[in-house]
Amino acid sequence: MSPEVALPAGYLLNEYKIDALLGMGGFGSTYLATDTNLNLKVAIKEYLPTGLVERGADHSVRPKALDLEEMFNWGRARFLEESRTIASFRHPNIVRVMRFFQTNATAYMVMEFVAGQALPHWMKSRPALDERSVLSIVLPLLEGLEIVHQGGYLHRDIKPANIFVRADGSPVLIDFGSARALTGKSELTSIVSPGFAPLEQYDSRGAQGPWSDLYAVGGVLYWMVTGQQPVEAPARAFSDPMVPAIKAANGSVYSPSLLKAIDWALKPSKDERPKSVGELREALQGASSGPVSALATRLPAKKESPAAQAPVDAEAVSSLTSALASHIGPIADKLVQSHLRKGDSLVQIAEKMAAEISDAKQRAAFVQKFTGASRPHPTTTPGQFSPTGTMRLPARFSVEELAKAETDLAQYIGAVARVVVKRAASKARDIQELYSLLSLEIDDAEAKRVFMRKALSRSGRPS
Repeated sequence: MSPEVALPAGYLLNEYKIDALLGMGGFGSTYLATDTNLNLKVAIKEYLPTGLVERGADHSVRPKALDLEEMFNWGRARFLEESRTIASFRHPNIVRVMRFFQTNATAYMVMEFVAGQALPHWMKSRPALDERSVLSIVLPLLEGLEIVHQGGYLHRDIKPANIFVRADGSPVLIDFGSARALTGKSELTSIVSPGFAPLEQYDSRGAQGPWSDLYAVGGVLYWMVTGQQPVEAPARAFSDPMVPAIKAANGSVYSPSLLKAIDWALKPSKDERPKSVGELREALQGASSGPVSALATRLPAKKESPAAQAPVDAEAVSSLTSALASHIGPIADKLVQSHLRKGDSLVQIAEKMAAEISDAKQRAAFVQKFTGASRPHPTTTPGQFSPTGTMRLPARFSVEELAKAETDLAQYIGAVARVVVKRAASKARDIQELYSLLSLEIDDAEAKRVFMRKALSRSGRPS
């Protein structure tokens, strides 16, 4: 696919003005664009599969031949479905999907534009990183990747070029164009970034899983501590020529436990690697005795309540989060962790989170499993689900008002708007207060002002 096929600078794609082509890959093109409503820079990925399509004079996309049409339509549907899912992943170290839509006979995904430097460029301007600095990049990324895996997806293209470092030093994982649902029921397209892709990704029938992304994370770590790209996976399958990190890296700078964790993640056989983010994170955290996340270095330590200081059963937290995620999606982890920070017990969290489950029988089973109660919590507050499984709306808001608020907010935070609106509606006294609560979820100041102007216009007050 040549750059000539890309949309030209100045082209108006709905309310987005194309500024420049950022890159092209096997699945499409990525553009820098300006949201003309918000005067906000965004990145837009266009579904434009190499070899399948061509662009017409009207900028529409069409398959090159009739026998390719079914494959193109299937891929476009998958692109939109994956955009919808990725939009629900809310984490500071994952690029944020703001919107997705169809036009020009193809599909588009609008993402936040991450201002910063790709990891290779960021490292060039710095001396060799010590252990703490390396972990301050990788551990926050693992937190974000864990959200993706809990949502049933794989990134499948983790490499230095897909990790950006913001001006404040915080990392963000970008480019989910290769992400796929981990259903176990179908073949996965071969995605290969030499040195960072594990052997199973060279075969569409390979058993890909979280261990596949963790191999790529190990590859990034190996590159960071040795300055060398790992040997490509097929060359390591039978007689491994790659020097392990424990020998290739500077032992006076990096601890043996860190280097052994890297070598574990990079095992050629998937069966010998860590199976989850938690396993690799535990191995890496054992390599450092101090706080290493970028967030921890920027924020003062908070004084915890006695309840928050009490030990929490990690296995029980994981079980509760997984059960809740099956009902409300990846946001479950964020909600559970938020309540834990407030000092809530697991029983208290389960009682509060049960209101998020719409089906009465499933809600009852959830409550019984995690609180020991034989029936659902008997009371509901405005905006929660009633025992019949239908949402009890606050009398001060109509269904239409809440649906409109969800649509407005989804433009900025994606599919998670559904949960946020429902919770805010239980607290707000009027439409202005509702939008004020919702605006707290919007990071960009100008976007927040535009959002609030909508509330003022609906309340009849001058904006």
